[in-house]
Amino acid sequence: MATPENSAASLSFIEGFDAQHPPDPKLIDACVHCGFCLTTCPSYRVLGTEMDSPRGRIYLMDAINQGEAPLSATSAQHFDSCLGCLACTTACPSGVQYDQLIAAVRPQVERHHDRPLLEKLLRSLIFSLFPYPNRLRAIAGPLYLYQKLGLARLVEQSGLLQKLSPNLAAMASLLPPVTADSFRDDLPEVIPAQGEKRFRVGMVLGCVQRVFLADVNAATARVLSANGCEVVIPAEQNCCAALPAHQGQTAQAQALARQMIDRFEAAQVDYVIINAAGCGHTLKEYHHILQDDLAYRDRAQAFSARVRDVQEFLAEVGLTTPLHPLTDGELPIVYQDACHLLHGQRISVQPRQLLRQIPGVTLREPIDAALCCGSAGVYNMLHPDVAEELGQMKVTNLLNTGAALVASPNPGCSLQIQKHLAKQQQSLPLMHPMELLDRSMRGLTLDGQVQEAPR
Repeated sequence: MATPENSAASLSFIEGFDAQHPPDPKLIDACVHCGFCLTTCPSYRVLGTEMDSPRGRIYLMDAINQGEAPLSATSAQHFDSCLGCLACTTACPSGVQYDQLIAAVRPQVERHHDRPLLEKLLRSLIFSLFPYPNRLRAIAGPLYLYQKLGLARLVEQSGLLQKLSPNLAAMASLLPPVTADSFRDDLPEVIPAQGEKRFRVGMVLGCVQRVFLADVNAATARVLSANGCEVVIPAEQNCCAALPAHQGQTAQAQALARQMIDRFEAAQVDYVIINAAGCGHTLKEYHHILQDDLAYRDRAQAFSARVRDVQEFLAEVGLTTPLHPLTDGELPIVYQDACHLLHGQRISVQPRQLLRQIPGVTLREPIDAALCCGSAGVYNMLHPDVAEELGQMKVTNLLNTGAALVASPNPGCSLQIQKHLAKQQQSLPLMHPMELLDRSMRGLTLDGQVQEAPR
């Protein structure tokens, strides 16, 4: 017969982390609880509670590991409040691998926390729609009419959707204009290198960017081709796995990662190039996502070793095509550091090096440059209140630089920033750095007009 002590131990095990990759006690013990992470943490900045900081979450992980606290709805809420921006990993003087800790916790929460029905439905909608470009295209038609007929404006002005569901209202507010490009894939499977072929590279198109921000992919392909790269774009790409991986949807993330590896192995490329910060971080983490898959583990390691952010790649191999001014005079630009590029991949200098090569461009740096904008994948849809505050802070800091344009290297950040620029009634243009390089290489102005013939 079970004693009360045995029953309590059994209950702790049932309510705690299971044996499938719980957060590593050695990584937890590396935290000395100094508090350097607090001011860099966006959720702590907004919520102001210890348990919504990296240090507090590590305390909680340890308590659950030790059977001193359950993996309850309350603890799940504190883990969910993390944006996964990884700013704490940059700030930590002890080198705590918080990224690995939170990545281990998210699947545990998904396996053992029974979410409320409406939250389940919302998450089901997100993860059955956004990682699949063909499904996004299927709803692009109705969304086009929704915008073209003025219904989007009416719904927003009425405030009805906000009252019914703040999450759906947040989703609607982030929707970019649906254009003809949203309904087609114009990029061929192979784009030849211009001039001498230096590299054969594969290009990841992404999911949301592929449908709603197709100009960024087209510009990226042209820049790579102009600088001696044969660009291979494997057909039938889906999501890189970033969206499900960041939210603990393990099985879906693994399936998408396997598909991506299969597609690019068959392409036989020197490098795999990505132009979205969050996607790039995940592509470089495939060896963690598939660590238990004996058939793919080594292949995942080899794949990740070939992944390069496009700015990282171009800064490394050098530009070979001349650059031309984008305006008649000086063009002050503020580069927005995407979290998974800055903190996840340690890429910050390279984008600035490339932008400074454009004649007439000067860079201005915002205060609090490393603070997350609040996008964080799908965080701004799941936690719109926190994301709202962060978005307003980010845009205010960008505007205060006095720059004439924002350069943003991640689609989620771009949509979040554009939303809050509009809320502040600001029309500051925003472009991906590849769009700027593309225009400069082709001798075009910012609005796409011919300024001078390329030499």
